[in-house]
Amino acid sequence: MPAEPSAAAARAQLEGLAAALAGAPDLVPSLRRGDGARSVEAGSVTRAAAVLILFGVLDGYPSDHAPEAALSRDLDVLLLARAATLRSHPGQVALPGGRVDPGDEDAVATALREAREETGLDTDGVDVLGELPPVPLEYSRHLVTPVLAWWRRPSKVRVVDVAESAAVFRAPVADLLDPAHRVTTVLRRDGREWRGPGFLVGPATGGHLVWGFTAMLLDEIFTRLGWTEPWDRARELSLPAE
Repeated sequence: MPAEPSAAAARAQLEGLAAALAGAPDLVPSLRRGDGARSVEAGSVTRAAAVLILFGVLDGYPSDHAPEAALSRDLDVLLLARAATLRSHPGQVALPGGRVDPGDEDAVATALREAREETGLDTDGVDVLGELPPVPLEYSRHLVTPVLAWWRRPSKVRVVDVAESAAVFRAPVADLLDPAHRVTTVLRRDGREWRGPGFLVGPATGGHLVWGFTAMLLDEIFTRLGWTEPWDRARELSLPAE
């Protein structure tokens, strides 16, 4: 039996993706093509933001799913669940991140600062692999720069402010890629309909649905890296209107 790929091999793939996309106009082309109800032109967005997409080696709970791609079951990504009491996107799973502050040097500084504030992450153990093309969002009027990073020296993470987050967790990438955990989410509101990818995260991390912007980013990254496995896109999950 061949040896299972090391999670560190994924780092080289992620670095290659960041290099290949440097200077590219789009990360999620559908948002500029006008597919779906949430597309917008970057010039109409007024607020800059950044998120941290932090991959690393899972600490003791590898996935039970063996990915079709040459990918370790130990690879994970850092996520958080927003507090249910928030006015905007309550309870939704997200990547660490937020708006650019005046004192932030660049998008990387914003993503790392927000991750420290939201999860207690020790950013000294994080290697930034690169910035991905900014993604414009109509709903919140943000232009969001995803910052791709590798967790070289993992540290403990936690909910820092219960008013902001309900959970902070590390999701096995193999679990996200499992076709049994993939759905098409459908949101209907005000006579409009928005469809997008969704990921069901298992009970080991508390049981969460990853959808919306976070799911779009992860789905695009997995697809570009050749990690995505065939899944039933006709399997729909209707979302309650906010």
